[in-house]
Amino acid sequence: MKDLFKSSRFKLIVGILCLLLAGMLICAVNGHGETAQSSVIGTVFAPAHWVAGKISDGIDRISDNAKGNTEYESQIDSLQKQLGELQEQLADYENLKDQNELYKEALELKEDNPDFNYTQASVIGRDSANPYCSFTISKGLASGVKDGDAVLYGKYLVGVIKKAYPTYSVVCSVIDPDFSVSAYDISTKELSYVTGDAKLAENGLCKFENLDTSTKISYGSIIATAGISSAMPKGIIIGTVKEISDEVTNISTYAAVQPGTDIEKLSECFVLTGFTAESEAD
Repeated sequence: MKDLFKSSRFKLIVGILCLLLAGMLICAVNGHGETAQSSVIGTVFAPAHWVAGKISDGIDRISDNAKGNTEYESQIDSLQKQLGELQEQLADYENLKDQNELYKEALELKEDNPDFNYTQASVIGRDSANPYCSFTISKGLASGVKDGDAVLYGKYLVGVIKKAYPTYSVVCSVIDPDFSVSAYDISTKELSYVTGDAKLAENGLCKFENLDTSTKISYGSIIATAGISSAMPKGIIIGTVKEISDEVTNISTYAAVQPGTDIEKLSECFVLTGFTAESEAD
């Protein structure tokens, strides 16, 4: 508003109004007759009337444009509301699709292992300061979840329960250096263990380490849990081999493993709360 009062256009309008007011006073003093003075005043103020008319027309146009902009903004608001509703529907669809995929893969795993007991959980939190994709889920001790339970997305292992609380749990992912599980290559049957590695975790990978330098494991090999521990059944897929490299600190070899699912984007998962010894020994 202050800028308006300082503008040259505003000053021009004020000047014109002052001139018009002065002309009206002179006319009032001299009467309405046509005199030399009134003729001169008429000549002087003719341009002022023209300018005043133009200003009036401009104000009308501005008013019309303002009305048009209001209608346009109303249409934009309506379209944005419709877009928001469509985005919500799309989000619901994506969530439903993810859940269907999760249930489908979990059902396949359940059919192969009928003794597996699951509880479904939602991802309710992530630690942005943690580079290893740890996350918090909506189920805990009250739902039968306990420390060390396997956390799955369909048929893939994504981590283990690091700490179970009454109504929620913290998950340690397979790329976390604190994670470790016995594992084997389902083709060559080579046995070792998978753990997280700080450097490989930068690329979302974990490490199948302590392999013999003559290993037959190659790109694309599938790595699964070996089931040596009583806390983890055999045959849960961890991921596929992306690279074979030699260790720099010893004479062994390791395989960089790509987890079977994108842990960072998980919104739902299953916790394996129980399985029989028969399944473990399979």
